[in-house]
Amino acid sequence: MPRSLKKGPYVHPSIMKKLGRVRIGDTAVIKTWSRNSTIIPEMVGFSFGVHNGKIFVNVNVIEEMVGHKLGEFSPTRKFLRHGGRMQKEIEQKAAAAETEKAKAAKAEATKK
Repeated sequence: MPRSLKKGPYVHPSIMKKLGRVRIGDTAVIKTWSRNSTIIPEMVGFSFGVHNGKIFVNVNVIEEMVGHKLGEFSPTRKFLRHGGRMQKEIEQKAAAAETEKAKAAKAEATKK
């Protein structure tokens, strides 16, 4: 249990203040550094710019997100890929298949 029911969900006061100023359906993005704020039903339909340590990631809040934290939808680490010989072989096979597909499509286009 993350927080006492008596206390209610934590939402940073500045977010609540900004929510009061913006109307539903506005395209304005509400920027915040408060990744630990809980998404409440009043936030549904709004866009938030959640800071991930480098940039603001746009998060459009939908009904299924209620109860989660804003930071869950703004990853702080970027996954590049696993390395190694096996990964290189897999990528080479995928590239070869892509070129074959492109050649087949080009041959089909010239055939018509």
